[in-house]
Amino acid sequence: NGPYGDAITQELIPYIETHFRIIRKPYARVLTGGSTGGWESLDLQVKYPKLFGGTWTFYPDPLDFHHFQMVNLYADPNAFVAPIGGEWQHVERYMMRQPDGQPLVSVREMSRYEAVLGSHGRSGGQYDIFFATFGPIGADGYPVPLWNARTGVVDRSAVAYARDHGYDITAYLRQNWSRIGPDLVGKIHVYVGDMDTFYLNLGVYDLQAFMQTTVNPHYTGVFVYGRPEKPHGWNGGMTNAQLIENIAAAIAHNAPPGAPSGWRQ
Repeated sequence: NGPYGDAITQELIPYIETHFRIIRKPYARVLTGGSTGGWESLDLQVKYPKLFGGTWTFYPDPLDFHHFQMVNLYADPNAFVAPIGGEWQHVERYMMRQPDGQPLVSVREMSRYEAVLGSHGRSGGQYDIFFATFGPIGADGYPVPLWNARTGVVDRSAVAYARDHGYDITAYLRQNWSRIGPDLVGKIHVYVGDMDTFYLNLGVYDLQAFMQTTVNPHYTGVFVYGRPEKPHGWNGGMTNAQLIENIAAAIAHNAPPGAPSGWRQ
């Protein structure tokens, strides 16, 4: 964790563009990634809309805190159980499933597993990674988790911190659309299986629902869902070579008249 936005945009990219034969223009700077890399690719495009020319984002980590996997961080009092069924029924929230829908691992099980591996967010597990990235730093110098790993109680203040610092990408877009929307038109492409192993398609649905409501400009993005029963890792049916060809075609299409547009030149 750290100031990776600054490191990538102010250090890494300038270094690469001054040491290699690269087109140093936004239309030719494109992003792609899957899972956590998918989240990062979309976040970079959204946070630096003028610097990059488009993102091809695959099965991204939660894009919207209304569906942090299956947990609604804004409404659920507890991440372990769904608030349905009355006092006598306790319906577990799950974080992993098979493509046919069979649940595999609950939020409770994974949270407690990570708590056993290391306290104060030091397990190296997925939830601790999320918490260290999204949440604030507590008085003890360690990340404040979005929910208690033993009890599942959601920390509303930590969730608000994460939202207000731009980690709910849909919320960030909603708040800043009038400013950044014009620079995002034509640049967002998201791919996810309809039965993503970690329920990540739910956050993608949330983002698409927001995009369909945008005005000034109205831009819906490109959203492609793998059906039927496509799990985590579904890449739109493309090979890596085909992905590169599609990205190259987009760069060529967006290049100003007479400007270089790719390796074919």
